[in-house]
Amino acid sequence: MDLQRITPTSIKGIRVGHAQDEEALTGCTVILCEQGAVGGVDQRGGAPGTRETDALHLAHLVEVVHAVVLAGGSAFGLDAASGVVRYLEERGVGFDTGVTKVPIVPAAILFDLNLGNPKIRPDAEMGYQACLNASTDPPAEGNVGAGMGATVGKILGIGQAMKGGIGCAGLHIGGGVLVTAIAAVNAFGDIVDPYSGEIIAGARSLQKGPIKIGSKDYFADTLEVMKSLVGRTALAFASRGHTVIGCVATNARLSKEQVTKVAQMAQDGVARAVRPAHTMLDGDTIFALATGEKKADVNIVGAFAAEVFAQAIVRGVRQATPIAGLPACSSTGRKDK
Repeated sequence: MDLQRITPTSIKGIRVGHAQDEEALTGCTVILCEQGAVGGVDQRGGAPGTRETDALHLAHLVEVVHAVVLAGGSAFGLDAASGVVRYLEERGVGFDTGVTKVPIVPAAILFDLNLGNPKIRPDAEMGYQACLNASTDPPAEGNVGAGMGATVGKILGIGQAMKGGIGCAGLHIGGGVLVTAIAAVNAFGDIVDPYSGEIIAGARSLQKGPIKIGSKDYFADTLEVMKSLVGRTALAFASRGHTVIGCVATNARLSKEQVTKVAQMAQDGVARAVRPAHTMLDGDTIFALATGEKKADVNIVGAFAAEVFAQAIVRGVRQATPIAGLPACSSTGRKDK
């Protein structure tokens, strides 16, 4: 099943833009929906960093959002959303309060301060630039935007980690309905192929002596390490700087309750492609957007949201390239087939 032919920009009214600092190794990504889309969110990990997610709660007033921001920089990176708000305000986009229009821009961040320059983070100017860069073209993937400084497999420390990245996937599910995803992959755990269960990027073995890249001994296997004394010790000192963040976008006609359910079901995609997922060390926040063009069953949309989100995660690491001394999935020979 080929899930990479369709991306969030395949949906009418959605544009995606990246901006990054290639020396500081950080960046941000914006998903623009200036005509508005019904928004939802689901957050599963124990170490999130978010903005405006309260507005998406079911009991709250706002239903429509105008952009979603994914950024590096840890909590500092939430400032990127301010630039997106300014961009939208200049164009008269936002929730009409009667006196002015207020853009609704939820955001989530990942921790990438352990690569590059930790004093340079995504800010309002970078968020604004990401909007200027936004287009309906298929988004760039790998070491761009929020994936610029992303890493995976960090139980043995950043020195044994591998490069993460940002990826997209999508699928026609019938009746003209599209379900798509974009994911910035900065997980504590390993990334696995959801069909084979094979680790494709993650913590690398501490075994002494030469280890052939791509061999079965190349990866430490985070779950196996966690059972050992080394793993228990590592967990005691591990940072809380990990997460998978992303957005599912569909052209289905869904209520706020239904789009929130889609975000919840999309988290199953994290569980399929990240091992372990949803730890106390991860943030794992997924937004969902529904533009309302096509009638669809929420159960079907949610089921495929999990599928495409898992594939967006896999795509994010497969499109990443080595950086700052860290190898990438491409280094192991495990490329797209």
